[in-house]
Amino acid sequence: MFPAIQIQNLNHAFGKGRLKKQVLFDIDLDIQSGEIILMTGPSGSGKTTLLTLVGGLRSAQAGSLKVLGKELCGASNRELDLARRSNGYIFQAHNLHYSLTAIENVMMGLEVHSQYSRSQMRTRASEILQEVGLGDRLNYFPDDLSGGQKQRVAIARALVSRPKLVLADEPTAALDSKSGRNVVELMQKLAKEQGCTILLVTHDNRILDVADRIVHLEDGRLAPALPAAA
Repeated sequence: MFPAIQIQNLNHAFGKGRLKKQVLFDIDLDIQSGEIILMTGPSGSGKTTLLTLVGGLRSAQAGSLKVLGKELCGASNRELDLARRSNGYIFQAHNLHYSLTAIENVMMGLEVHSQYSRSQMRTRASEILQEVGLGDRLNYFPDDLSGGQKQRVAIARALVSRPKLVLADEPTAALDSKSGRNVVELMQKLAKEQGCTILLVTHDNRILDVADRIVHLEDGRLAPALPAAA
């Protein structure tokens, strides 16, 4: 079996000419299927850039970036769109649509998957909201939910399609200690049950123990892997 994520000699820069700034340098990283990897490092070190490249949100420029066996370096917009359909993405600010209810927000995670009917989408969304402890909040709008509940909706939306890969960018940053811990343990539980791989960017030292492995990025360069907390 090939790794879920296989990165070799990956380089990335923003801008052109005199304004060009390289942000990733010679990244080499393999992540196996089913692993939970936490990526740490100071602000501006390139963590979110690397996450968005893996997630197909922007095209990799130089080197090799294979995700679920597909090469994304130099990929077309169509190829990136197809790659994104295998991912669940959890943003720091949850990015919910405030005009939609919790269940409608989660259903959006299935809209790119044509095999689901509308009723099947609603049933699946309802089921996963129950799994994340929000079975009694299906028809609540985001303004009526706490920060932890909003992030649970975002997690449900990311996992509703049973993705092979979950990418999370600072999912506990806006949460208190208890809510943050609950959110990460929920991700860990559901992802393990669904057999997917997790790559999570964090500054939160309180959650490092959920990782199988910790990688550290600084100044765009990957440091030697750190063991997960005992």
